[in-house]
Amino acid sequence: MRKEKIQNNIVVIGHVNFGKLITTNHLSYKLGGIANLIIERFERKTSKMKKCSLKYTWVLDNFKAERERGITIDIALWKFVPYIVEGSNVLPTKTHYSSSLLFIISSSSSDF
Repeated sequence: MRKEKIQNNIVVIGHVNFGKLITTNHLSYKLGGIANLIIERFERKTSKMKKCSLKYTWVLDNFKAERERGITIDIALWKFVPYIVEGSNVLPTKTHYSSSLLFIISSSSSDF
């Protein structure tokens, strides 16, 4: 008998600069979705820039401007396979209060 794979779609919604990406990536790291070597490499790079708290955001913040300014400019879809669940899609979003309700309604029926 073939075991059915579990698929999770996670959309993180919150106001701008409320730590959605840091929280999501830290949780992913704790669940085994991000390797220690990656976090250690970003920790070294962020400490040189005196921005150690941003080591988790650099996993998805790929643009130079995002890393220098400490903000997320573009959304990023990331697939990872932690040891607790078989597959997850994570989509941290950048929203303002006025569009949060629309995001909640849209993401409840999203399929990515």
